Amino acid sequence: MSDWKVYLLRCSDNSLYTGITRDLNRRINEHNNNDRLASAYTRARRPVTLVYQESHTDRSSASKREAEIKKFTKQEKEKLVEK
Repeated sequence: MSDWKVYLLRCSDNSLYTGITRDLNRRINEHNNNDRLASAYTRARRPVTLVYQESHTDRSSASKREAEIKKFTKQEKEKLVEK
């Protein structure tokens, strides 16, 4: 079973989007090119680029980390990206 990824995308308006997936390349492609599968947030802020990722062994831990990161301030997210 493949790892789950928590990821941050930099949007064209310089905002950061946080998500989880098992297939990072597919998901980034969807965010940039698929109007049906992209999130509404990224669909309106294309193109997006990957700026951060971390691996988790299961969906539960990835979801918990995603929720934690989503509570971060923009400044805290930027510090995470800088690492």
